[in-house]
Amino acid sequence: MVKTVSMTRTQGSTGEIPDAGQSADVGALPGAAAGVARRSTASTSDRLPLLFLCHRIPYPPNKGDKIRAFHLLAHLSRHFDIYLASFVDDPDDWICAPELDKYCRRICLRPLRPGLAKLRSLSGLLSGDPLSLPYYADSALKQWVARTCMEHNIRHTLVYSSTMAQFLPAGGKDFQRKVIDFVDIDSDKWRQYAEKKPWPLSWLYNREARLLLRCEKALAARFDASLFVSSAEAALFRQLSPATAARTGFYNNGVDSHYFDPQSSVGPTLDNPFPSGCQALVFTGAMDYWPNVDAVVWFAETVLPILRQRHPMLTFYIVGGNPAANVKQLARLPGVRVTGRVPDVRPYLKYALAAVAPMRVARGIQNKVLEGMAMALPVLVSHKGLEGIDAVDGKHVLLAESVDDYLRGIEDLLSGRHGGLGARARERVQRLFNWEQTLPEVVRLLRLNQPDTLAVQRGEQGDG
Repeated sequence: MVKTVSMTRTQGSTGEIPDAGQSADVGALPGAAAGVARRSTASTSDRLPLLFLCHRIPYPPNKGDKIRAFHLLAHLSRHFDIYLASFVDDPDDWICAPELDKYCRRICLRPLRPGLAKLRSLSGLLSGDPLSLPYYADSALKQWVARTCMEHNIRHTLVYSSTMAQFLPAGGKDFQRKVIDFVDIDSDKWRQYAEKKPWPLSWLYNREARLLLRCEKALAARFDASLFVSSAEAALFRQLSPATAARTGFYNNGVDSHYFDPQSSVGPTLDNPFPSGCQALVFTGAMDYWPNVDAVVWFAETVLPILRQRHPMLTFYIVGGNPAANVKQLARLPGVRVTGRVPDVRPYLKYALAAVAPMRVARGIQNKVLEGMAMALPVLVSHKGLEGIDAVDGKHVLLAESVDDYLRGIEDLLSGRHGGLGARARERVQRLFNWEQTLPEVVRLLRLNQPDTLAVQRGEQGDG
């Protein structure tokens, strides 16, 4: 039987880390393991309880969706008592669960095994639902949410990812304020996948895109505000769902520019990870994520061999955890290194010649691009990889779509023709992608009493 653990934070209590494969809960579900209690500060009368539903444990913040979710959670915890329900799909993340005690009054974490979840998702073919919904279906988490909302009179919620809205009691009709952070338009991502895949996957992915868009539009109609990761993403959703355009907005991702700083004194010394004479091109990201896999395979097989004909010291470093089998195979190619998970990506960004983000499928904002810019590193990026990031080609980044674009960009960098590009990129990120500037908007939306007065952020970013 799968165990459920929940961590209730109470004054003066301590506890142990739950075993991998458990979820955590004091006052766990019937038949579940006894939970663990942890230390917490007392709630104050002016702090509303907030249900935070998240499809993946927001710690450690080591990949795109978890970075945004963690900073959102941490900021909201300053203003609300957080009741978090989430899934753990990477066994290595269980040991990090206690870190969330700093931000939450109570936590329910459920294990999600991707193989079993994929099999479960096929039930959507019979029910007519998008496969993403049964993928995350979990009766134990649903019961925990219902009981917790009743016990603590929770009437405000932040839903992070459309797939988590299914856990709201009675569809959320009894909540006073409901805000959903879609992050990306997932339906459009599936549409892009369909364009890259042969039949029958193309049929399956087109079906997912169509049904998930219908779900996204229905959720936007039920929620008081729908948020996305960028102005471009929000603008596209307004086109797809004009009936909810007035309640659709965005808040930018942020970057910790004190941490992602080539001169940073935060953490260990940033020693050069490359051998002497190496001209490193770096790609960072979760390497089991198909758009990242597609990008590095294309670059390593199509672009890099031609670059190395002119510059044999160029080496392509693929830096990120859980590399897929076809990514691992790239290490057999001349000039390709696959590192797997590393404790700190900053040394790779600090000492590289450039970062590359040759994304051919993408939605939302690429944190890998923002982090490279914050490190004052030249970034060669595709148009899709730059979506949602207000940066100018030749001033803050170098746009590259073809082999010729990369040849020209690398030649220019090696000849010193883009002096100051990295510094301008870092300044751009510091000004436009700052969590302290963007997250207060979410607090305001959750506290509004009248939906008619909603004024979500809708403006475009300035060129500056």
